[in-house]
Amino acid sequence: MTDSEAKSRAEVLRALIEKANHDYYDLHSPTVGDRDYDMWERELLQLEEEFSFLKTDSSPVRRVSGGLQEGFKKVRHDPPMQSLDKTHAKGELVEFDSFIGKSVSGFSYVIEPKVDGVSLSLKYSDRVLVTAATRGNGAVGDDITANVLTIGSIPRRLPPTAPAELEVRGEAYMTREGFLALNARQADDGLEEFANPRNACAGSLKQLDPKVTASRPLDVVIYNAGGVGCDGFSSHTEMINAFAEWGFPTTPWIKKAANIDEVFSAIDELEKLRHTFQFEIDGAVIKINERKFYNVLGATAHGPRWARAYKYAPERAETVVEDITVQVGRTGILTPVAELKSVFLAGSTISRSTLHNEDQILRQDIRIGDHVWIVKAGDVIPAVDSVITEKRTGSERIFKMPSKCPVCGGEVHREEGEVALRCINPGCRAQLCRRLEHFASRNALDLKALGERVADALVNSGLVKDVLDLFSLELSTLENLDLAEGSAEDSRSEKIKECELPGLFSKPVRKFGRNAQNLLKALEESRSLPLHRWLYAMGIAGIGVSAAKEIALAHEKFTDLPGSSVLKNVLENDLKKGKERLILPIKVEAAKSLLAFFESEYGQRFLARMESLSINPMSEKKNPPASSGPLSGAGCVLTGSLSRPRQEYAALIEKAGGIVQSSVTSKTKYLIAGENVGATKTEKAKKLGTIVIDEARLIEMLSGK
Repeated sequence: MTDSEAKSRAEVLRALIEKANHDYYDLHSPTVGDRDYDMWERELLQLEEEFSFLKTDSSPVRRVSGGLQEGFKKVRHDPPMQSLDKTHAKGELVEFDSFIGKSVSGFSYVIEPKVDGVSLSLKYSDRVLVTAATRGNGAVGDDITANVLTIGSIPRRLPPTAPAELEVRGEAYMTREGFLALNARQADDGLEEFANPRNACAGSLKQLDPKVTASRPLDVVIYNAGGVGCDGFSSHTEMINAFAEWGFPTTPWIKKAANIDEVFSAIDELEKLRHTFQFEIDGAVIKINERKFYNVLGATAHGPRWARAYKYAPERAETVVEDITVQVGRTGILTPVAELKSVFLAGSTISRSTLHNEDQILRQDIRIGDHVWIVKAGDVIPAVDSVITEKRTGSERIFKMPSKCPVCGGEVHREEGEVALRCINPGCRAQLCRRLEHFASRNALDLKALGERVADALVNSGLVKDVLDLFSLELSTLENLDLAEGSAEDSRSEKIKECELPGLFSKPVRKFGRNAQNLLKALEESRSLPLHRWLYAMGIAGIGVSAAKEIALAHEKFTDLPGSSVLKNVLENDLKKGKERLILPIKVEAAKSLLAFFESEYGQRFLARMESLSINPMSEKKNPPASSGPLSGAGCVLTGSLSRPRQEYAALIEKAGGIVQSSVTSKTKYLIAGENVGATKTEKAKKLGTIVIDEARLIEMLSGK
C-alpha cells in the first residue's frame, strides 16, 4: 500500500468511526455492530503504526470515545478514564499473555464480566459523595451527581473503615426486567422505545430533571479505583473486597487464573452464565491481579497495557421478513411487526419482532422480503439488528403504515412529539381487547382466567363494550362464551383472509365452561383490592406500578382522585423554580394524566359506573400490612435463576411485610439466592451481616414456617 492509499483509507476509517461514535454516544442509537466497529479501529491502528505520518492525537483510536452534553457542568478526570483494548480472538490473548510475561514475572490474572453499561466516576470527600460524572471523552465528563443520587444502591456516606478521600469507578446499568417495563411504558405513551438496556441507561443518566432518572430502574457495579484512596491495595481482588465492605455494589462473579489456560476456562464459563445476570454483558475483562505491576506495564493513549476486554461473538441469527403486519395496542398505538421465517436464537424460536414505528423502519430501511440479522435486545426481546442488503434481489417491497386503523377502519393520527400513529376511535375493538388484558394482568386485578383469547371473545361477542362491563356478566352467559370467536386483530393481515376457504375449515366451538366460575369469583375478590392496583388497572398513560403506588399513598379512596388537591399541588409545584420547587414522589406526568382522565367524558362515565357498582377501592395506608408478618421490615434481595418470576416473589415478599431491594446493602436482611449465583455476591452479603437463603427456605418463610 502506498502512502497515498494509506492516507485515503485512514480518512475513510476515521469518518466511519467518528460517525459510529456520534450515533452510539451522542444519539444513543448504534448503527453498526461491535465486530465491525472493532475491525475498523484495529485496521486504523495498524495503518497508523505502519505509516507513522498518519498518527495524530485527534485520531479516534488514540482518544477515548464518548460525548459531552450541554446543560451539565464539566468534570476533569485525573487520571483520565480510559477504555480497554478489545479482542475477539483467543490467539490475541495468548499474545497479550506473552507480552506480560516478557515484561514482569510472578503475576496472575483476574476475570470479571464486561458490563454493557455507562462508565461512571464517584468521588467522596470526608466519606460523603460529592461528585458523580460520566466518562465523557476520557479527560472531561459530565457532572451527573443529582441524577446518580437517585440510584439507591450507591452509598451516600461511607463507613469509618473507608478512606476519607476516595474515587471509585464503575458501570451504571439498567436491569433487564426494568428495561422491559420501561419500554412497555414508552410504547403506551407513544414514545420511542429504547434499542437496548445500555441506551436506556445512558438516556436516563443524561436527564436534566433528576425525577426522570429516579423513575428508571438503574444500578451500578464498581470495579476500579480512581485517582485517590486506593494506593494501599496489593491486588485487584483485595480492592474489590474492600469496595464491597464499604457498601459499594461489586461484580457478582469474579475468577482468579494462574495462567492463560485458566483464563480461557474462566471466559468460557462466564459466557455460559451471561444470561443469568441482571445486567447485560458483552464479554469478559482480563486484568493482572497484582497492582504493583500496573505502573511497570503502563498505558497507551487508549487504555492500560495490563488489561484486555475479550468480546463474545454476538448472538444473532439470519432470517427473512416474510411480511410486516400492524397490531393495535390498548392506547390505540399502531405498531408494525415483522413476521419472520421461524429461526432459533438464544434458547427460543423467533417468528415475530416488533419494528416499533414507521420512523424505525425507514431508518433501518427494512422491506418485506429482506434477509435480516435478528438479535435479542436485553437478551429477551427479539429485534431486527440490520438488513443484509447484499442479498436483495429487487423483489423486496417497501412497507407503508396504513392511513386507517387495520381493525376498525377508524382515523389514525400522529400527535406532536410522538413517533407513533394512533387509532383515535374510542370504540376500536382491538383497543378494548388489549385494555381488558391489561385490566386483568398480574399487577392490576390479577384475573387469571381472563387472557387474550377470552378478552377477544368477550369483545367480539358484544358482551363487553367497556372494562367495567365485566362486573355485569352472568354465569350462564360466560359458561357458553365461544372462545373460537376470531381475534379482534384478524383484519390486520390480508394473509389471514387468503387462508380462509369457506366451508373447508369451519372453526370449532370451544366453550369457556367451568372457568367462568373462576373469573366471576376473581372479579368479586377484585372489588376489595387496594387503590394502587385499580389505578394501574385503568391503563392511564404515565401511570405504571410505581406511580400508582405513590398516588394511592397520598389518597384514602378512589372517589378522592377526581379534582384531587394533592395532584393539583404537584402541577403547581412544577411551575416553581429554584429552591421553591420541591422534589415530590408523584410525577408531574402522572398527575396531569390522571386529572385529565377524570375531566374527560369517558372518565366521568367510568367514575359514575364505579359508584353504581359500589366499588370504591381504599388506599393501603388505611390498612397497612400487619407488623407481625413473617418478613416484617426485612430488606430482601432476589438474585440468580429462580423457578418463579421475580415479580411474583417480590409481590409475596411485600405482602409478608418485607422490603424488596435491588442490591445488597447494610440494610439487607435476606439474600435469596437462586441458581448460578457467584460466590463473590454471597460472600459480600455475609460480610454485611446479610442472611443468605435459598428459594425453598423463602417459600417456607412466606408460609410462616
